[in-house]
Amino acid sequence: MIVYQKTKRGFEDDIISGDIENIILNLYEDKLNRSTGKREQDSWRNSLHYMHTVLSDPEIPYNTGVTIELQIPQTSKRIDFIISGKNETQNDNVVIVELKQWQSSEMTDKDGIVKTALGKGLHEASHPSYQAWSYAALLQDFNVTIQTDKIALHPCAYLHNYIEDTVIRNPFYQKYLDEAPVFLKKDMLQLRQFIKKFVKTGDNGDIMYRIDKGEIRPSKMLSESLAKMIAGNQEFIMIDEQKIVYETAIDLAKRSTSNHKNVLIVEGGPGTGKSVVAINLLVSITNLDKLVQYVSKNAAPRAVYASKLTKTINKTRFSNLFKGSGAYTDTPKNAFDTLVVDEAHRLNEKSGLYSNLGENQVKEIIAASKFSIFFIDEDQRVTMKDIGNKAEIKKWAQSEGATVHEMELSSQFRCAGSDGYLAWLDHVLQIRETANTKLKDIGYDFRVIDSPNELRDIIFEKNKLNNKARLVAGYCWDWKSKNDKYANDIILPDFDFAMKWNLAIDGSLWIQMPNSVNEIGCIHTCQGLEVDYVGVIVGKDLVVRNGIVLVDPSKRSKQDQSIKGYKTLFQQNPEKAKQMARAIIKNTYRTLMTRGMKGCYVYFEDEETRNYFAGSL
Repeated sequence: MIVYQKTKRGFEDDIISGDIENIILNLYEDKLNRSTGKREQDSWRNSLHYMHTVLSDPEIPYNTGVTIELQIPQTSKRIDFIISGKNETQNDNVVIVELKQWQSSEMTDKDGIVKTALGKGLHEASHPSYQAWSYAALLQDFNVTIQTDKIALHPCAYLHNYIEDTVIRNPFYQKYLDEAPVFLKKDMLQLRQFIKKFVKTGDNGDIMYRIDKGEIRPSKMLSESLAKMIAGNQEFIMIDEQKIVYETAIDLAKRSTSNHKNVLIVEGGPGTGKSVVAINLLVSITNLDKLVQYVSKNAAPRAVYASKLTKTINKTRFSNLFKGSGAYTDTPKNAFDTLVVDEAHRLNEKSGLYSNLGENQVKEIIAASKFSIFFIDEDQRVTMKDIGNKAEIKKWAQSEGATVHEMELSSQFRCAGSDGYLAWLDHVLQIRETANTKLKDIGYDFRVIDSPNELRDIIFEKNKLNNKARLVAGYCWDWKSKNDKYANDIILPDFDFAMKWNLAIDGSLWIQMPNSVNEIGCIHTCQGLEVDYVGVIVGKDLVVRNGIVLVDPSKRSKQDQSIKGYKTLFQQNPEKAKQMARAIIKNTYRTLMTRGMKGCYVYFEDEETRNYFAGSL
């Protein structure tokens, strides 16, 4: 979708009119059916005058195409400024310019990431070169016209207020600077020369018109690269019923159309290989020349599986295949061939930071795709907002006229393959009664630990084996270190124990970064993921009194969003509020205690609770 498209002459006329920002705003509201804030309008007025000066060279033809605000297909991202034309050999060329009003930035130790002033204070942002390159890569990978017509893309960034420093062109970012050079305040003439190198003859906007109307599907290069990455990768090999679910999904993906939609619900408990099948489907359906994305509510599974797939923690051009569950609020009907939804039990009703976007994530996902696959475990719903269940999925599938198929994954690949451990855990947490009242002879290393220091030491020692041991905890402690890097979060003064929550440095990749063993993870950074050994700290939100497992939402951190709305619901319907709190808190610890493939070690802050679990072994 193009917001503004004219020739260089038309663009100059609009600049001279003194009303360029309102011209673009009117087009923006008309074409995108929404408005935008004063900050973006100011950026149009300021940055576009700079681009007018850059283009004020008679050697850049007046019929050169100028495109402003191109929305990249299947994303909410927009390219700021595009110049299109032909080079000296009459080949089609497009220059992509990412415009920034930045005046300064700070380095980080993250690939392609800097800090800069955005709103109040410093915030992390993509390096402008990375941003420009990634936008070009998305267009290259998914626009058929660019692929078949061999249209050359040349990304760059123009920071017209930025004075040279040691950050923005630091060698740390060189691989992205090579892909998309940065032009600063003093570099206007260099940017002009960059454009003139690729645009010798105008095109009257024809190139971008063709691109805008081009079919959207994955490029052959992208499909082949993904297939090579997964081939022989032990982490993604499927067996038995995983293969059956996979083949069923592939068949439905081939047969689904806008008029014959399908929905596949795949139930499976912890460690049954839901994500293994999901990633295989992402790769294989892409290889069928179909538009597909992997979807999850939590960012951690997306980041980790993208990293494992590409065998690098660096940002890659494959990131557009991994999306959050709130990405489909404005997606046209049946825009995707397939959406693969992992951890579907975590879907919410509303989307957005303030839960003010969209209507229902389940509905929006089904509407946006001809075929949608939901991998679900209703016993892993861990917040008041989680609406993902079979009944909800079936309701919206019916409203969209989709045929529902149901399958199950039951074989256990985590917890040493022990169904007995999971049954015992459900029994001892009093989630459901089972015959596994004692834990014995299961070949899984489960221990109740008497102190948090001992728990930490065990995990540190286990982590030396292969970096696959982590500490996690219930959200009973405030995240003080978020604003004070010297502060500790999980503090148990009786043991002189103090550690930090994760996310400060490694973010969603916490579970696999080597130094993150020194931090404690929470449900949001480990759900859907696994390690060899997990150490769990159970706070006082779950206690046992006289053999009864009780929950106490008041012991959760006030920053915990998972039980937001509990007090209001309690006033309206006390029994329903208690029931939901019990399910959320018990499910949280059930999920944390099933992250370990080989062993789980638990410290209970409450002594009676510790004795209860120790007595059940």
